[in-house]
This record gives sequence, C-alpha cells and structure tokens, in this order.
Amino acid sequence: MMVKDKAYKEHFIFSDLDSYIDFYSSLAFSVMGFATMGTTAVVNMDTYLYSSIQGTVESIKLVLEKGRINDSYCLLRKYYDSAIINTYSNLYIKENFSAEKFFVAQINNWLHGKEQLPEYRVMSQYLRNSDRLGGINACLYSDDRYKRIRVRCNDHTHYNYFYHVMINDNEVYLNNRLSSLDHLAEDLRDIFILHLSYIFSLHQHYMMSSDYVDHLDCGMQPPKDSQYWVAPFIQKVFDEIIKKNRPDIASCISENTSMHLVTDHA
Repeated sequence: MMVKDKAYKEHFIFSDLDSYIDFYSSLAFSVMGFATMGTTAVVNMDTYLYSSIQGTVESIKLVLEKGRINDSYCLLRKYYDSAIINTYSNLYIKENFSAEKFFVAQINNWLHGKEQLPEYRVMSQYLRNSDRLGGINACLYSDDRYKRIRVRCNDHTHYNYFYHVMINDNEVYLNNRLSSLDHLAEDLRDIFILHLSYIFSLHQHYMMSSDYVDHLDCGMQPPKDSQYWVAPFIQKVFDEIIKKNRPDIASCISENTSMHLVTDHA
C-alpha cells in the first residue's frame, strides 16, 4: 500500500499535527483558572472546547495514518466549525455581558443543553461583522483561502467528485496522494492560525505564562509586569507558525496586545 511508503509515513503533516495536539493540550490546562463570565460554568468552558479540539486533531492524525485522506477532510470541517463556535461563544459573551445582563442567556443555555447555537453561516457572519475583530478579519480575509478551504471540506464530505472516493481508498495507487497531503497540511495550518488569531484577539490574557500566579501561590511578590509575560508554548507557535507563515497576522496581534510577545529574536 502506498500509505506504507516512507514518503507518506514521514510526511511533515504528522509532525505538524503533533504540534497542534500539544498546543491545545497546553492551552486547555493553562486557561482552566480563568472564569467564563456571563455563565454559570464552574470551570472555564474553553478548557473543554480546547480539549475537544485536541481530540479532533488527534482523530485526524489517526485517520491519516490509515491513509483515509477523504475522511480526514470531514474531520477538518469539524475542526473548522469548532474554531468558529469557540470564537462566536466568546465574542457573543463579550458583546452581551454587563452588570445588568450578568448571565448571557444564549451561551449559558447552550452550556446546559437548553438551546442550540445559531447555524454555522450565522455565527461566521457575526464574526465577520464584528468591530472588535475588524483588524484581524482584514488580515484573515485578505484573500479567499478560507472560502476555498470550506469548499474543499464540503467537496470531500459530500463526495462531490469521484476523486474524493478514490483518495479514501488506501489500497489504490494515486500519483497525487502526497500532493493531497500537502494541501491538507496547508488547510490545517490556516485553520489553526485563524483560531489562534481569534483567541489572542479576544482573550489576550490567555497568552499569560504561569509565573505571576506561581509567585502568588508561593506567597511571593510577583515580578513587575509578570502578568504580561507570555507562556513559552504560546511564544513558540507565534514564532514557528504564525510569524513564519502569516507575518501580517503576527504584526496585527503584536500591535494590539499588552502582552509581551517577542517579535524580534535578533
């Protein structure tokens, strides 16, 4: 089988997936202590969302190891949906939470299984129309890459072309199987960047290192401005993924945050 070949097994997409898995695992743990305002959630709802996304990315890796590229695109669409759901729920809370509206009914009801969120297109448009996300949206949607990713995901999910049937058969030799992995890796990276861009734009404190809280837990005075220090795993993905592939987005994030993101390692 072609998927047993060294070129397939050692394709860079697998190391990329490991990086995304590790990131979401670290992020889920690091944000656990931040309360989700506007809800009755005991633990930060994003902790569970990030853990779930981590599981989806792990599933993509497992499916790809079996050579089922078409199925992996179905999971990629779920990952894309999850990024939009996570951003929508946080943005909606920010724009509707107040002293008069201490609980944001739509999101709190969703958390407790009493109400569904709007359909994908409604949520996506809500994000695109937000003044809070205007700057980052201008970068993200400076071209049509996310529209094309959505079309590819739907094409694979609905078998819109016979090729999508073939690419899911791991016993069929296809000349362009590796190039399909290349495209999938690009799509994964772009969705990852989109999600992080929205996270850091709405919750810059999610970038915070543990130093400030660690000092308080030990009864020590935190170092000056340590609440603005960035966690190493955040800085790592900022350098290796966002800045390397989308310097425009990296500049937008760094110019609009109080967090001490390192932008020049020279």
